[in-house]
Amino acid sequence: LGAVGAAYVYGNHLFNKLEKVEIDKEDIGITEEVEEKLSQYSNSVINIALFGVDAVDGGVGRSDSIMIATIDTVHKKLKLTSIMRDSYVAIEGHGNDKLNHAYAFGGPQLAIKTLNENFDLNIEDFAAVNFETLPKIIDKIGGIELDIDEDELEHVNGYTAHLNSINGTNEAAIEKTGLQHVSGTQALAYCRIRYTSGGDYKRTERHREVLTEIFKKIEDIPAISYPSLLSEILPMVNTSLDYSKILELGTEVLKLGDSSMELERFPRDEYCEGEIINEIYYLTFDKEVTVEQLHSYIFEDKIPW
Repeated sequence: LGAVGAAYVYGNHLFNKLEKVEIDKEDIGITEEVEEKLSQYSNSVINIALFGVDAVDGGVGRSDSIMIATIDTVHKKLKLTSIMRDSYVAIEGHGNDKLNHAYAFGGPQLAIKTLNENFDLNIEDFAAVNFETLPKIIDKIGGIELDIDEDELEHVNGYTAHLNSINGTNEAAIEKTGLQHVSGTQALAYCRIRYTSGGDYKRTERHREVLTEIFKKIEDIPAISYPSLLSEILPMVNTSLDYSKILELGTEVLKLGDSSMELERFPRDEYCEGEIINEIYYLTFDKEVTVEQLHSYIFEDKIPW
């Protein structure tokens, strides 16, 4: 009992390094209708918003990577679902705009509310990492493996050189295609690639790939190394989750194992299109169909397309 108590106290000390952000759960856009509709999943499907924020010098920034992490204890799966950042949505107090602007307008509170209101979801919590800290996190775990194709090679090296000039680093260029062991700076450069075939659709796929590789690498790290690793990484994370909830969710994820992870993206190609509105590019989409497909996938583990 003493050992368990000591472990809990030490764990709580580590997780106090997180930048805890309080969310007003009375104002996150979950309507009574949605709450009733999704109540049957309240104990079996847990959704958490994940934001990759592009902020400079402590600013708020936009959430240029937006995902929903789903812990599905019924179908024994962890799902990472990207929501396209250019999606044309209603943002309270700001009219219709790009989804990624919600975080800049009102931080995680408004970003969560915008997801819930536009996609009829019941998200209550979030975790966010600034893209500036992503290289530090990846370097702390010893780098990750990425499969670089011909279309990406020139761009990843260009972004790496740009990041070197900004951060005073000296990361080498990647010399060939195929599976590569990359540093944090190179991984961030990979995340920033936009102008290849597939455009922003492919970019969200890269974000999911990097996050998946981070998860895999952490799973391979000996448990004895977790305290020192967490001590360095946790200060780089903003979240609304408290220590006990993180422990609970972590236990569920560990039960699922690596092979249970699935990746998806919405809106689907057939139900969205790029559109210029007031000289700005947006991704307009069929809301009714997208909500139906998203719910079928996240909550029922069905693929209706």
